Amino acid sequence: MPGAVSPVLILLQSLLTLATVDLDPTTDFIAGAISGIAGLLIAHPFDTVKVRLQNPDLSSRYHSVSHAFATIIKEERFSGLYKGIASPLATYAFMNGLVFATYKFFLKAQMVDDSIPSLTQVAIAGSCCGVAMSLFSSPIELIKIRQQNILESGLGSVSASKIIYTIHREHGLKGLFRGLTATALRDFGYGAYFFGYEVTSRYLTASSSGLNGSTLLPDSSQGSPPLWVLFVSGGVAGVLGWLPTFPMDVVKTRMQSTETAEARSIMRSEVTTGDNPYRTTISTIQHSYRTGGVGVFYHGLSPAMLRAIPVNMATFVVYEIVAGILSP
Repeated sequence: MPGAVSPVLILLQSLLTLATVDLDPTTDFIAGAISGIAGLLIAHPFDTVKVRLQNPDLSSRYHSVSHAFATIIKEERFSGLYKGIASPLATYAFMNGLVFATYKFFLKAQMVDDSIPSLTQVAIAGSCCGVAMSLFSSPIELIKIRQQNILESGLGSVSASKIIYTIHREHGLKGLFRGLTATALRDFGYGAYFFGYEVTSRYLTASSSGLNGSTLLPDSSQGSPPLWVLFVSGGVAGVLGWLPTFPMDVVKTRMQSTETAEARSIMRSEVTTGDNPYRTTISTIQHSYRTGGVGVFYHGLSPAMLRAIPVNMATFVVYEIVAGILSP
């Protein structure tokens, strides 16, 4: 039965090929972790504003992005822009390290030799990476958003451990994964993110010096492209990574920031779980559209775009530099 044997042989050949590929994630993890810290220090003030604008309980306080920045600084000082940074600072380096290591794993798993990966392979690897990472990013962002919103409500600082304990007490382990589906759909955008970086860097590098190597393969014989190419490519990656999936970020934020039972016990809200229209991804989309139209799904887009360019410029430049230093 040749027709039945052929797929089995192909599968075995693929597994043998994968076993010969160097999948050591150490370099990518370390470089990603260091670049994550650099990106977070730039990103967090913009993220604070984005969350405030996306939260239906708080957005009416601010007329625009600039007004939100000015109001937060006036009422809470400059440090107000960094509220809630403790939780992501403790985890973001680890998370960003996992992003790059996971991306490289899925990229190399598709390759049968040392050839340059196609842009299709890049997009697939990025998308798989994003969905896998949502298992980590969903609970982390839930805690961060709750901290930001509780601080904004004037109830003082609440530790991440207390929020975790309260959520777990009210809903068990599954409560920490509130908004997971929306997070996974949003993080699917890592496909566009890495695709944007690769296509831009390859085009600019080929145009400027004739090189056509993958900049995210530290062992590439083509070397790393010029610094200005990394900056431009990182900025493009940030924009393309956000635009296709930004509406799902709004959905995720609304689900994670509205007061369900675990938040009521901290914030003493009058809202009941049964009255909460943000219970599921579908109900959140439906209610948000009915009350705010299509435009509601782009609340907070401006600060996200403003931060995406410098943050990802810094992220990719630091990643490439550190990866280059650590690579043999």
